[in-house]
Amino acid sequence: MGRLEGRVATVIGAGQTPGETIGNGRATAITFAREGARLLLVDRDVESLQETAELARTGTGEVHTVALDITEPDAPQLAVTAATDRFGRIDILHNNVGIGEGDGPPHRLQEEAYDRIMEVNLRAMWRMCRSAIPAMREGGGGAIVNVSSLASVASAGNLTAYKLSKAGVNALTQNIAITNAKYGIRANAILPGFIDTPMAVDAAARASGRDRSELARERSAWVPLGRQGTAWDVAAAALFLASDEAAFITGILLPVDGGQSARIG
Repeated sequence: MGRLEGRVATVIGAGQTPGETIGNGRATAITFAREGARLLLVDRDVESLQETAELARTGTGEVHTVALDITEPDAPQLAVTAATDRFGRIDILHNNVGIGEGDGPPHRLQEEAYDRIMEVNLRAMWRMCRSAIPAMREGGGGAIVNVSSLASVASAGNLTAYKLSKAGVNALTQNIAITNAKYGIRANAILPGFIDTPMAVDAAARASGRDRSELARERSAWVPLGRQGTAWDVAAAALFLASDEAAFITGILLPVDGGQSARIG
């Protein structure tokens, strides 16, 4: 306990899709709070955001929320201002945003879907980092943790725009790491594999008309460890990368995938 004691963490995408399990953003918010961080939680879904805040308040840190659609041009700066007005600084920025709705193979993907996926998954994350970095530099440094995807480096099936956007997140993360190292800012990305979250399983099952349990079993069969991961696995990785335990780690792409990436070398 206390690995983030006194730190100020802004978690973007702290709400979640309805479902049987917990999402990555919510699990990370709760984990950061348990470790003593003071939190600003951001999501466009007000009800889900408040649910996350109530769960996070069982930890040791102070928790505040701001409802924003992070794709709106002024939203990133509003989030940064909310954090600095409330806490005086930002030590940790955790970007947990991503959608894949409407995606498809390159020859069928429509421009509207492509644009929306790239806007949410990559452009909004870049804007958020762009807005937060000056405050982090002024505060003497910090840690940025971006949630990418194993799909960015492995086969993504028909997920063309999703793969492209997450590959962009990887490149963005490494560029931030190099250009901000001298200011004490570290930037790393997490590449989740098959994680049993509401967005990945429940929403996919609803969209395809499939049984949730059947889809979950199918996904588990692809994982060398024999099961899907959970959002707590992603949150544990985020905690490590945000903490002083990773003080000499920057610019990495960390798979959290039960061994899936080992199959591609």
